[in-house]
Amino acid sequence: MPTALITGASAGLGRALAGELAARRWRLIIDGRRSDELTATAAELTPITEVTAITGDVADGDHRRALLAAVHRHGELDLLVNNASTLGPTPLRPLARTATADLADVLRVNVLAPFALTRALLPAIQRTAGVVLNISSDAAVEHYPTWGPYGAGKAALDHLTATLAAEQQAEQQPDPRSRDVRFYAVDPGDMNTAMQQAAFPGEDVSDRRSPAEVVPALIDLITHRPPSGRYRAGDGAAVPDPSTRAAVAW
Repeated sequence: MPTALITGASAGLGRALAGELAARRWRLIIDGRRSDELTATAAELTPITEVTAITGDVADGDHRRALLAAVHRHGELDLLVNNASTLGPTPLRPLARTATADLADVLRVNVLAPFALTRALLPAIQRTAGVVLNISSDAAVEHYPTWGPYGAGKAALDHLTATLAAEQQAEQQPDPRSRDVRFYAVDPGDMNTAMQQAAFPGEDVSDRRSPAEVVPALIDLITHRPPSGRYRAGDGAAVPDPSTRAAVAW
């Protein structure tokens, strides 16, 4: 039974992906900051598969150590999904009026935490030639007013993802039979989620895609394992993001 760790799995895209992987008989380790929502997610999925739910904030070192301990109890990890993120203070505000401390908080959650988890768990993922899936955003490559901290964090996460992929490529032996870890940064597009609503207070976001509509694109990457790279969630499949240097993959 393959094992996945999904951060931010108590709601939105993380919860939708967890449900699909559970249906495919994956063992799940999930986390979230809101205990009631995470407990409800675990209760829904436990009849289907083995679920370990750990409440906490990925920016907290003790919480990350609890996640690592859960993975180590199973010995290996096939999939790490760095999905947990924060917009920062809302309503969103221009970058010039953003406090340094607020920017630092966003970077702790959106960049440093996924980096720390990936670095710590990479040996376990390498043993399975697994997948590291980082949820990105179009704000990583576009420059939207008031989205500065979030966009900067996602751009940094894209860069770390690409560098990990490049370093692996530089180190691998020229063996066409080898199966290496895949590193993906995925722009899911606008979704009908609580985060999207927080970004656009007072607006109707019901016209955005549901997280469930994005999940097939993530499953496409996990199952078909195209080259590492930055992808967009297309209609039922992941498509290479032309904004990347290679247009297809790193």
